[in-house]
Amino acid sequence: MTSPSLLLKAWGIRPRKSMGQHFLADPNVSAMILRRSGFDPKDIIVEIGAGLGALTVPLALRARHVLAVEPDRKIATLLKNELLAAGASNVTIVEKDILTCDMQAMAEASNTRLKVIGNLPYHISSQVLIHLIKFRKSIDRAVLMFQQEVAERLLAEPCTKTYGRLSVLIQYCSSIDSMGRVGASSFYPRPKVDSEVVAVSFSDPTPFPAADEPFLFEIIRAAFAKRRKMLKNALINSDLGFEEHQLLRALERARIDPRRRAETLSVEDFVTLANLLATRYGAMVKARTNQGD
Repeated sequence: MTSPSLLLKAWGIRPRKSMGQHFLADPNVSAMILRRSGFDPKDIIVEIGAGLGALTVPLALRARHVLAVEPDRKIATLLKNELLAAGASNVTIVEKDILTCDMQAMAEASNTRLKVIGNLPYHISSQVLIHLIKFRKSIDRAVLMFQQEVAERLLAEPCTKTYGRLSVLIQYCSSIDSMGRVGASSFYPRPKVDSEVVAVSFSDPTPFPAADEPFLFEIIRAAFAKRRKMLKNALINSDLGFEEHQLLRALERARIDPRRRAETLSVEDFVTLANLLATRYGAMVKARTNQGD
């Protein structure tokens, strides 16, 4: 692996803070990630933020094909040169923002469920995760590197300070495991915090399926929007239009004390509550959301 600092200097490129660019500089970390990834030679792998090829090149040696998503045109040009030098002919560079990629179409074109890998920029990591959840039927497994605090939120359990909206969303539809921490010194330029690699295996079907999944996600959003409030107050004061007596009845049937806070509810609790409210409110929320679009 060529030193990112030397490579970027040779090409006259500076890392862009606006894109959260921190390039993996330690080949031992790349090897660890791929060794633990569970990927095999038949896989079609989407790499999010391919960068300078620290993962792309070794991925190409073990996968059937790599779709390397890289939105920075200058970096993509440099990456093409690195892949050519490495003789990696089974890589397609996709010069797009991952948030604009139709992963269902990518999976259908590949005739298989995708595997995903990526070192996610901090400022869009939550958005990327929600994007993957949206397309999870087209994705089998994702190996993702987050800044450590984000990874801790994904892995958090109820009744902890780090348990929140992302925790519930990802745990609703997948099993998630830590694959190891990566020190800040492994990147160029060096970030302020360490990172953590997590493996996300999407479940189909989910352990506790929601009758109306978009409605469930709206309830989770509203419950955590004011996480210090009691659950009843957070939902009543949200934009979901709940009538207090209907909400209290649903909470009673779900055996959820309305005085609890969102951070104390399990995934199953949220699904149970959403299912009880979906018949009356699901269509209303969907219509209002569509109008907002």
